[in-house]
Amino acid sequence: MQTLVRHWGLIPVSIRWTATKVASRRGFLAGLLAAGLTPQTSWADLGCPAYLSAGKQADGSFVLAGVSQQGEILFRCPLPGRGHAASAHPMRPEVVAFARRPGRFAEVIDCRTGAPLARLDPPAGYHFYGHGCFAPDGTRLFTTENDYDNARGMIGVWDTTDGYRRIASFASGGIGPHDIMLRRDAPGLVVANGGIKTHPDSLRSKLNLDSMQPNLSYLGFDGSLDDQMQLPADLRLNSIRHLAMRADGTVAFAMQWQGEVGADMPIVGLHCPGTPPRLLAKDDPRLRNLNGYGGSISFNSDGNLVAVTSPRGGVVQIMETSSGALRHEHHLTDVCGLTTSGGGFMTSAGTGQIVSLNGARVQVLARTDLRWDNHLIRLA
Repeated sequence: MQTLVRHWGLIPVSIRWTATKVASRRGFLAGLLAAGLTPQTSWADLGCPAYLSAGKQADGSFVLAGVSQQGEILFRCPLPGRGHAASAHPMRPEVVAFARRPGRFAEVIDCRTGAPLARLDPPAGYHFYGHGCFAPDGTRLFTTENDYDNARGMIGVWDTTDGYRRIASFASGGIGPHDIMLRRDAPGLVVANGGIKTHPDSLRSKLNLDSMQPNLSYLGFDGSLDDQMQLPADLRLNSIRHLAMRADGTVAFAMQWQGEVGADMPIVGLHCPGTPPRLLAKDDPRLRNLNGYGGSISFNSDGNLVAVTSPRGGVVQIMETSSGALRHEHHLTDVCGLTTSGGGFMTSAGTGQIVSLNGARVQVLARTDLRWDNHLIRLA
């Protein structure tokens, strides 16, 4: 067995090949070169990371990290400021890392080298909301944005084949768009419009609690409004923030309550276009342990469970999608990042821990030196 260690800038990637595999790969590459072709780099070139997350290092600097299925940090790429979420290109080892709201940077990073490929700057009078997603073919990037002088939620459209040039924008269908995902039941996008009016001059102050109305908006790639779901009037202060998508197109949404502190409000809902929302665990007194705050949301691989994190409550709750019952609750300090892992879930926390949850079983996979930020993004 031969061990080869490649160093691409900041990123050490250890690759083990047998001599036979090395010879086979060299022959394969030689054949491609002879045919005038070159192999396209992929996530496999970085050791096949399973997840991405932003984090803060001990020296106060910020990075985007690639994480293995076992919780090992495979690479770190520097960020110009605190990150929130990230979106991975569907074909290339390339990531767009978004600033925490109300940030104005979205950094396009070549994860093989840590080198910035481009920086997306929103138009004057706009800022990013921390999330974005690629079109299925990777040729366009869609970003959630705030046109703050006009109190409009917007979706920016960027051409990834031309240096991430901004080519269009259209209305998000509401105020305060945060998370955005590709639909699985039809071509298009689903946007979590949180409903909260903000302005950079007022920092993170909420300016319209007397009239806010969150919604889920289902948009075509051209900005057409295909469907929209609004919460009932008694829940209009439940800001819809984060999304997860099941294989059949069912959307799970996590909310953040803006009303009276201590109220036992539902924080997780499910929705399919053309139907009313279904709120989970709404009569369970343990909802108060979420402290009115859903940080991240995810289905498990089978789609029969959905989990939500609350860094404010220091808790993860796992609910059945069929009955809506709250089945498991795990107390983890400053937990927020969440994603699918096998039949269960993986979480990350500001303590540096990466933890696997499978039913009632809790396993600490890693204790890292990073203070993990809000989201744990699954690749593939």
